[in-house]
Amino acid sequence: MNQEAAVIRNFSVLLSPTPRGARLARLLAVEQLREWVLPLHPAEHIVAELAANASTHGRVPGRNFRLTLYFVGATLRIEVTDTRGDRLPRTELPAPEAESGRGLVLVDALADRWGVAPGPRPRKTVWAEIDLSPEPGNPYFGGPGGLFPRTPG
Repeated sequence: MNQEAAVIRNFSVLLSPTPRGARLARLLAVEQLREWVLPLHPAEHIVAELAANASTHGRVPGRNFRLTLYFVGATLRIEVTDTRGDRLPRTELPAPEAESGRGLVLVDALADRWGVAPGPRPRKTVWAEIDLSPEPGNPYFGGPGGLFPRTPG
């Protein structure tokens, strides 16, 4: 009996809870998705929103946040863990004139599933899952990365 084993891929990195750390989370996620030859959209936007929330609302001076990507079967799971377990995210539509507050509304619209997992104290993890199936020719699919140039060899 010939069964193919499910390929499990993962990537994890600690980043500073700053706007620069949030931008780096998005850039590193895009590069990893390209390496795995996975679609960049909508994962890139979800990572950007969750990382921005971690650096804004989950920030504790001297404590980093963690970005983790898992790819199992045809599901990409994005996790962002911060050290503000006491501040759980809420989805509320902001006032039309508000300049912020739409991040989780976007995550809710882009992800197939999302939620919050508590602990261990004082942490919380906000996660989102995207069901993927390879579609060659899709302009949102990852390709050769430009962040870390590869040399022929």
